[in-house]
Amino acid sequence: MDSTTAREQALAAAREQALDAAEELFYARGIQTVGMDDIRGASGVSLKRLYQLFPAKELLVEAYLERRDVRWRQRLAEHVDGYEEPGRRILAVFEWLGLWFAEPDFRGCAWINSYGELGATSPRVVAQVRGHKGAFKDYLGGLVTAAGLPGALTDQLFLLAEGAMVTAGITRNTEPAEQAADAARALVEAQRREDLSGGTGRRKRAAPHERG
Repeated sequence: MDSTTAREQALAAAREQALDAAEELFYARGIQTVGMDDIRGASGVSLKRLYQLFPAKELLVEAYLERRDVRWRQRLAEHVDGYEEPGRRILAVFEWLGLWFAEPDFRGCAWINSYGELGATSPRVVAQVRGHKGAFKDYLGGLVTAAGLPGALTDQLFLLAEGAMVTAGITRNTEPAEQAADAARALVEAQRREDLSGGTGRRKRAAPHERG
């Protein structure tokens, strides 16, 4: 192994150590209460190396959110992929949210939390939050399309999921996921009933000669 390769591997290892510490501290305590010295103490990476990897704290926050996004969406997809029936896959999203909310270290949605802290001052954080939420909404849209349901349902399901995240972050229980799942199920079933009826359940508009 040459010296360049060894240095690159050392930097990569230090970067992961720093991100592991940042994720734990930022998520548990909030971004603004955690300084680079706290990251140094938790990660064992020297301040010199930390600033070599992340010249500004904002860059560390950006990297933390970016890496968490990949992991979060992968965990969600792995759970949903355990089901084959398209409609059931939609409901599996809310089932997974309930599992996430039940985790001992759950502190709400990291992206919503980060936006609340830094959305007014950090374009990098805003970009990460919008990217994550956009990807999640697109994922829901893919599930809706696969189930043969209208695209408009995506917005409704997205708002249910996001509302559940916010409420669970405040209440620290799984009920918001269960309530959102019930609402999602009702929306899916109502749309299917409408599709089966061919829209005949809607009141037919009277022709001009039929109007009293």
